[in-house]
Amino acid sequence: MVLTDKQKQELHNAIFDYLRSEGMAQTLAVFQGEANVDPSQIDSKVQGLLEKKWTSVVRLQKKVMDLEAKLSEQQEASKGPMKLGGPKDITSWIPRPPHRHELSGHRQAVTCVLFHPLYAVLCTASEDATVKLYDYESGEVERTLKGHTGSVHDLAFSPDGATLATCSSDTTVKLWSFQGFECFKTLHGHDHIVSSVCFTPDGLHVVSASRDKTIKIWEFSSGYCIKTLVGHADWVRKARVSPDGSLIASVSSDQSLRVWSFASGECKVDKKSHTNTVECVAWAPAASLPAITTLVTGDPTASTILPGPYVATSARDNTIILWDALSGQQIHTFIGHDSWVRSIVWHPGGRYLVSGADDRTVRVWDIAGKRQLKQMEAHPHFVTSVDLHPTAPFAASGCVDEKARVWDCR
Repeated sequence: MVLTDKQKQELHNAIFDYLRSEGMAQTLAVFQGEANVDPSQIDSKVQGLLEKKWTSVVRLQKKVMDLEAKLSEQQEASKGPMKLGGPKDITSWIPRPPHRHELSGHRQAVTCVLFHPLYAVLCTASEDATVKLYDYESGEVERTLKGHTGSVHDLAFSPDGATLATCSSDTTVKLWSFQGFECFKTLHGHDHIVSSVCFTPDGLHVVSASRDKTIKIWEFSSGYCIKTLVGHADWVRKARVSPDGSLIASVSSDQSLRVWSFASGECKVDKKSHTNTVECVAWAPAASLPAITTLVTGDPTASTILPGPYVATSARDNTIILWDALSGQQIHTFIGHDSWVRSIVWHPGGRYLVSGADDRTVRVWDIAGKRQLKQMEAHPHFVTSVDLHPTAPFAASGCVDEKARVWDCR
């Protein structure tokens, strides 16, 4: 492997710091001369870096060995008869107690949890202005991202997983490289707290929502705001782009759901059925269409699948509502939580919706059956966020008690 000049200098500085910390004066003097290291130019960031890298390599080696063992087991299992509908079937995975790990490290409430789409990484955002990256299989913290000067409210990965977007009470959106773990762009333009951020499915744009009552569309490559959507009468709590990229759904403290044309910025739907602040919105994936068709028609054998699109919202009125996103028709209301429903996420298999609320529970809702399937006492305090891994049997939840938890799904 060929290192760049910058990488070589960082490596030399890290080695110099290690030799100095170990008191190897003679070796240090020789190395300093041959590597041309200037002690005055050594950044505090390199302190202990060599040890951290070494322990990371050891952990990665163990992880590779574990994965190789799992792969070998799967290959052996695949030689036998296939079992359909069993615990390995992604469509039936749901989070179950007890929790696998409790993740600590934040100094204030955890506001958002998000799995990386490719790596074994769970990201958590907090009111302490930081983002932490955990290995969700081991429960160990890998890295802390610092840059915001206010609470971090939302997280989003680009479709390829190479970029992490964060938004904050400091009125900015930040874009971070998930390889160098450095902020390479800060988007300025909102006039108040930025509470929501997401990418378009093609990764070319970023969409943010704010307490300044607006939604902004940013060009990813340049960082320029190309469109501002105005219409909500109060804080826009969340905005999400539809799976096909043609629509934006937003919810607000004005108790409304709005659906916008991404191309024109025109508001297509403006509906109020919730009776309090609407906290969260989530587009139904294609995999959910059969279950929604059964819910609407009452016929589990229906040959024609309703096309949608559909969107779910959750609110401080303790309810979750499923909507037809084009007509604005309210399809069904899921009732069961005893307090504000802060977060909802669709199950990757499409059959379920998972929610987290101030009643300290995480609940699983059976869409076709119009019922609550499972309830977990997830945390000792308000649950602020839930997420499901798109391909692996893991779920995560965040809490105002400064902790996040990882759950096995089976």
